[in-house]
Amino acid sequence: MSSVAVLTQESFDEHRSGLTQPPVRVATVGASEDETDPPTYKDAFPPLPEKSLGNENHSEPAGAWSKIRPIKSSVITQVFHVPLEERRYKDMAQFGEGEQAKICLDIMQKTGAQLELSLAKDQGLSIMVSGKLDSVMKARKEIVTRLQTQASASVAIPKEHHRFVIGKNGEKLQDLELKTATKIQIPRPEDASNQIKITGTKEGIEKARHEILLISAEQDKRAVERFEVEKAYHPFIAGPHNKVVNEIMQETGTRINIPPPSVNKTEIVCTGEKEQLAQAVARIRQIYEEKKKKTTSIAVEVKKSQHKYVIGPKGNSLQEILERTGVSVEIPPSDSSSETVILRGEPEKLGQALTEVYAKANSFTVATVSAPSWLHRFIIGKKGQNLAKITQQIPKVHIEFTEGEDKISLEGPTEDVTIAQQQMEALVRDLISRMDFTEINIDHRFHRHLIGKSGANINRIKDQYKVSVRIPQDSEKSNQIRIEGDPQGVQQAKKELLELASRMENERTKDLIIDQKFHRTIIGQKGERIREIREKFPEVIINFPDPAHKSDIVQLRGPKNEVEKCTKYLQKMVTEMTENSYSISVPIFKQFHKNIIGKGGANIKKIREECNTKIDLPAENSNSEMIVITGKKANCEAARERILAIQKELANIAELEVSIPSKLHNSLIGAKGRFIRSIMEECGGVHIHFPSEGSGSDTVIIRGPAQDVDRAKKQLLQLAEEKQIKSFTAELQAKPEYHKFLIGKGGVNIRKVRDQTGARIIFPTADDKDQQIITIVGTEVAVKEAQTELENLIKGLDNIVEDTMAVDPKHHRHFVIRRGQVLRDIAEEYGGVTVSFPRSGVQSDRVTLKGAKECVEAAKKRITDIIEDLEAQITVECMIPQKYHRSIMGPKGSRIQQITREYNVQIKFPDREENPQGAPNVDLPAQENGEEAPEPKADPESPKKCDIITISGRKERCDAATEALRALVPVSIEVDVPNDLHRYIIGQKGSGIRKMMDEFEVNIQVPAPELQCDIITITGLSTNLERAKAGLLDRVRELQAEQEDRALRSFKLLISVDPKFHPKIIGRKGAVISQIRTEHDVNIQFPDKNDENQDQIMITGYERNTESARDAIMHIVGDLEQMVSEDLTLDHRVHARIIGARGKAIRKIMDEFKVDIRFPQSGASDPNCVTVMGKPEDVEEAIYHLLNLEEEYMTDVAESEVMQSYMKSSSQEDSKPQQSKGFVVRDAPWTAGGSNEKAPDMTSSEDFPSFGAPVAHKTSPWGPKRHGGGKGLLPADMSASC
Repeated sequence: MSSVAVLTQESFDEHRSGLTQPPVRVATVGASEDETDPPTYKDAFPPLPEKSLGNENHSEPAGAWSKIRPIKSSVITQVFHVPLEERRYKDMAQFGEGEQAKICLDIMQKTGAQLELSLAKDQGLSIMVSGKLDSVMKARKEIVTRLQTQASASVAIPKEHHRFVIGKNGEKLQDLELKTATKIQIPRPEDASNQIKITGTKEGIEKARHEILLISAEQDKRAVERFEVEKAYHPFIAGPHNKVVNEIMQETGTRINIPPPSVNKTEIVCTGEKEQLAQAVARIRQIYEEKKKKTTSIAVEVKKSQHKYVIGPKGNSLQEILERTGVSVEIPPSDSSSETVILRGEPEKLGQALTEVYAKANSFTVATVSAPSWLHRFIIGKKGQNLAKITQQIPKVHIEFTEGEDKISLEGPTEDVTIAQQQMEALVRDLISRMDFTEINIDHRFHRHLIGKSGANINRIKDQYKVSVRIPQDSEKSNQIRIEGDPQGVQQAKKELLELASRMENERTKDLIIDQKFHRTIIGQKGERIREIREKFPEVIINFPDPAHKSDIVQLRGPKNEVEKCTKYLQKMVTEMTENSYSISVPIFKQFHKNIIGKGGANIKKIREECNTKIDLPAENSNSEMIVITGKKANCEAARERILAIQKELANIAELEVSIPSKLHNSLIGAKGRFIRSIMEECGGVHIHFPSEGSGSDTVIIRGPAQDVDRAKKQLLQLAEEKQIKSFTAELQAKPEYHKFLIGKGGVNIRKVRDQTGARIIFPTADDKDQQIITIVGTEVAVKEAQTELENLIKGLDNIVEDTMAVDPKHHRHFVIRRGQVLRDIAEEYGGVTVSFPRSGVQSDRVTLKGAKECVEAAKKRITDIIEDLEAQITVECMIPQKYHRSIMGPKGSRIQQITREYNVQIKFPDREENPQGAPNVDLPAQENGEEAPEPKADPESPKKCDIITISGRKERCDAATEALRALVPVSIEVDVPNDLHRYIIGQKGSGIRKMMDEFEVNIQVPAPELQCDIITITGLSTNLERAKAGLLDRVRELQAEQEDRALRSFKLLISVDPKFHPKIIGRKGAVISQIRTEHDVNIQFPDKNDENQDQIMITGYERNTESARDAIMHIVGDLEQMVSEDLTLDHRVHARIIGARGKAIRKIMDEFKVDIRFPQSGASDPNCVTVMGKPEDVEEAIYHLLNLEEEYMTDVAESEVMQSYMKSSSQEDSKPQQSKGFVVRDAPWTAGGSNEKAPDMTSSEDFPSFGAPVAHKTSPWGPKRHGGGKGLLPADMSASC
């Protein structure tokens, strides 16, 4: 980049005149009056004056233009020139198009600057950038980077100077890059290189290089010196309160860093100009040498506890001693046990300093008062009242209470401490004589119930018995409750708390297993049925699991007898529902689902009620068409017929079956259903259903309107035909018993062939007639490769061999039991190999295997593995209470099946206990001699059979499976949450509680609102419970904070305002009242029409906000009360002009003069009467202004009426209107010979826009098009035209 210039309007005109032809300006003002002698173009359109850029002084031409004063603008214009050799895009044919244009538009969008490009005569690129300074600088950098070829250079400066180039937070480097439009890369601190790389234009590189060298040169003048000075002499160099070192720094202009006393360093660092640095170092060394010669030191012993008094706050005492005596006092570190204090200074001043040290050390003393720790808070008093009485009298004494210690520490001046000690001891004696305490143990689970909602219970006990009750936090899990206060009150409070706890212990929790599919039915629509059950058993809390958890456990909690009754009732209900759980699915075209539902659900509700069934429709955003009907079989059939009848009435729905070979289905569906989706969309949204993969069915079902179904059928068959032509298929035969071996375990063998060849291999299904045919589909080459591979495998399988192996007779039974199921599995898995065991009764261990060689070897290995497992097999017992068995099994036994598969073990659960009341499961002894035998005594510690789960398998697998089972045992904890917060924790439609349960993987049970219970139960794996509890408590804290805020926001304030002022307070479209509400953050309620108190306005919000809103309203009322109303007469012909378009003009007047102006309605008795309301002085000014406007506008009205009458008479005289020739000028540019310019089109709204009618311009890299004033910067080889 070779030049940068800031242009004024004049210099820009001159710059443009050098690149383009003289500007052309055209305007049309009216018809020429003298057609015979029209004016010249220059006379009609005089050019703007031009100012020379030379050094000579030229007087500006006189005229209107010279009188205009320049206005300073924040928008600047700069022109950048890119020489031809540095242009990145040099294709002249693409000028203004292609990549260069895109880059320009992108730069304008990014920076907000306007760009105009033009080609100079030397084919260089001129770019004019307009905008704010910051935008222009950013645009300049982008232009250089993206439109100009980049060069690079390196500059080497000392490594220690790099940080000065970067500056604080990199600001200096960014500024340098912006100024020079370059990219500067500085090596990292760990890099040894001192080379700084600069990338940009040649000019920018030179500027950046120069600036970097200047920074480095400036730093060369500075120096750093480090030298050692004994730590003991640092205070003398620094001086009292750093006076000496600050004086040296001020005189020499250097920076001196002395390590603080707490840092054990002796090095002093000085930085500055070399000469001044030398002076500062000399001064410091002089002080050091002088003090070293003159000073001596003495050591004294001062108690460690008194050191802090010698040091003083922030070391002020030490500085004061140094200032008064010139002696430095050295105190040992706080972590040191030494009590030796060293004084260093001139010998004659050491005595004075020593006196001051002892004086400060003995100025304070420490004393203790014995008092039991539980009494401390009574000593302090409510809000510190008792303690304040002492501290106010003796403010210099510091009193410290240590938690858990039976003492109180006092610290301060000796005399004051003695007085405070006496007062504290008297207070302690008085409290001990009339206070008592006791501790009781109550299970921490009941603590929240003891506290009650918002502390109601515990506060009542405290107030009634005048005691203090300390209940530990939930997190402590402590059972101990402490009661303190009057001895009689303590005993009474203890008795009541123990009685409350006793009642709570009688509650029982029971888990009831109910299949999850019945949960919604039990709850009922909008919870109607569960409400009835809860009303029937009001003392029982019934908690259903979250549907997302798919749990079958319903938890009941309450008094033992009531829980049992509720259990029997629910079990009976479930039995009835099981009988009514017959279900059928009805496919209904998706677009008719809304008709099935009916307006407000009328149709579906009627069918449900009349057929006594449950009908579930898929969600709106679901692709499913199936409507599921549940109930008794006969009722379900009736409901289905009614639903199908509705569909039949609505439209001609056709269903068509098309036979397409199943091998083509996947290719027809396409990747992610792409092909089939396009057919469905093209054919009016019909539905095409393919059979499930592996079913072997060729039937494809098309359903929808008849015409659309026919179109879809044609397209589907056409696509199938195309796929069939391009696809190649081959078949080969193999014995059905070989198929499983060819496929391999988990399909590993056949997947290998598919991956190698790319062909698709389809084995026959159980329903296929020919079980030997294997089909191969794909390209011809792939099919042939796969066929060869499979034929080789089959030949190997046809090679029949016979082999034997030894199997211990004790294991024979395992293989032959269950009609030889194990042998059948081996034969099926290993190519139909035949395994023969000796007959029963024959004592032989010889087992014969016959089949393909590879199959026989694989079968032998499998039999060996089974025998190893049998020999290593053991049975272990796992004790888990029966109540958790259902939960451990999981839905349909899924969890147990997973453990069985994962650990390869057998798990057997015991039969359910028939006597759930806990009676001992023992056999009664027989009667002897007709006498009743004594009742057997059950061992309470002996395990119940119903709790024992047996696990069989290898020992290590059994142990692992046992651990896995125990890990699945759910654990429950209770969290006390105020009942009024429960609904917020549950959230809208249960969203809040569901989110927490999903996040922490637990089940959270909230008691029913009518129970008024604070306990929330969390059930789940122990690893998740603590996280869930912490999350719940965090949510409680958030809600309590919101509750407090809501309480503060609900302050109400009533004010009385005359109803006639209400509309003014509300304002136009509520503007005034909305502003008050927003500014003061309040809600303002005006009385309804039917309210008795029409003058009362209610303000709700924070107290201070309501008061400020009240003041604002009363201020408006005060202004309104001072308002007057005056009528004036304004000619009705000027009303429209005064009002303006859409009332803009009159609103402006009303805002300016702060008045309300009312014009008469059409048909009014006095059309000229205008009413002005407002303050007297404002009304007077507004009326004066309106009368002036009337006078001004009436002149225009009179002229307009004269013109209308004239035009009317002219039109009557001239029956044939003459066509206007427009404005004619001589010597116009478009009349010159050889000119390509055309005369301007005066009918064009773009060339001659109307006043106030904006013309939209197309965005272009050349900038906005200029009308009537030239065309900005144009390429030199382009000619201007209009």
